[in-house]
Amino acid sequence: MRVLMQRVSRASVSIEGELHSSVQQGMLVLCGFSSVDTREVVQKMAGKLVQMRIFPDARGLMNRSVSEAGGSLLVVSQFTLYASTRKGNRPSFVRSAPPAVALPLYEYFLEELSRLMQDRVEAGVFGAKMQVELVNEGPVTIWLDSDKLE
Repeated sequence: MRVLMQRVSRASVSIEGELHSSVQQGMLVLCGFSSVDTREVVQKMAGKLVQMRIFPDARGLMNRSVSEAGGSLLVVSQFTLYASTRKGNRPSFVRSAPPAVALPLYEYFLEELSRLMQDRVEAGVFGAKMQVELVNEGPVTIWLDSDKLE
């Protein structure tokens, strides 16, 4: 599983020109799944994401999690996070999980995040063509890969 989290002052998802979901202070979370990911991997990544201390404390140091900062999450599925660019100029997505595998993992990820965040979670629509807007605060952008958790 791969996650790209961005600290935002606001973010939104629109579909066909209509606002679908939005958050103010919090994180925009782009997530992708591989065919070998499991519910256990999803659970571990959700916990890591929610506990990541990337929000400023009273002294301006990154010492608070999104939950401690009173923020929300906007979660968007993005299979292109598993793009391979090793050969040629056209990305390959063979490592991305097919929809039949990825959708249940995405739904479980949303459930876990909602549980951990006391329902302060918004989401895009799996498989939809979405327009994502954000104001990256900092900027702070963190990459998590379940194969390389440090």
